[in-house]
Amino acid sequence: MPDDATPSASGPRVRVRRVYEPPEPDDGLRVLVDRLWPRGLTKADAHLDEWPKALTPSNELRRWYHGPDGDFAEFRHRYEQELAAPDAAEALSRLRARAAEGPVTLLTAAKDPSASHTAVLMEALGAA
Repeated sequence: MPDDATPSASGPRVRVRRVYEPPEPDDGLRVLVDRLWPRGLTKADAHLDEWPKALTPSNELRRWYHGPDGDFAEFRHRYEQELAAPDAAEALSRLRARAAEGPVTLLTAAKDPSASHTAVLMEALGAA
């Protein structure tokens, strides 16, 4: 699967990959950005460096988005509000700093990362 974001020369080096894909040498820091543990994957097979749950959509928001009323534009708005909360903002700042130091790979179980929270997270990191 190709990267969902190509880093610019001056921007953070962040990309999104599915957590089920095997690790690659250029992944750098591997960060799980899903609230729930990926189904059928062992922790050893995931090869994670971090799992900052403060950056993941709340259970309420996740359930709403995957329910009958879920709309991506509204989800984006609500998730951006959650990312502005103190704990999430601090975790986002730390991740942004890590991305400035070297490559970061955001891992998700989402089948279509471009229509998930990872797209919003990439924008918040300045990597989209």
